[in-house]
Amino acid sequence: MYYPNPNQPDRLAAAAKVTLFVYILQGLAFFFGGLPAVAGIIINYLKRDAVAGTWLESHFRWQIRTFWYGLLWTGLGLLTSWLGVGFIVLGIVWVWTLYRVIRGWLNYNDQRPMYGLYYHP
Repeated sequence: MYYPNPNQPDRLAAAAKVTLFVYILQGLAFFFGGLPAVAGIIINYLKRDAVAGTWLESHFRWQIRTFWYGLLWTGLGLLTSWLGVGFIVLGIVWVWTLYRVIRGWLNYNDQRPMYGLYYHP
């Protein structure tokens, strides 16, 4: 596992800004459809190496999983909406995604990693 050089705080600060930006994009997806979330997942994959070995790595993993599981369950909800059960699935996905964005942002704001891991700088 890679741990950044403590003499390079600018690298970590830049990665933190990217992480926050992805949370903002995921939040905007609630108001503007899925396109901001798609932009966020692209950024996650492009910048993944920049956060490797830092407390932000767990946030990227959280954001990536939020996107893919949200997309999967949204697709299943849409496919089953003609049965009526799909609307329930879509409602649950909406609440679950909102929870994940808020919880991730709160941990980010407190500079805590996700998954209960503790990062020692």
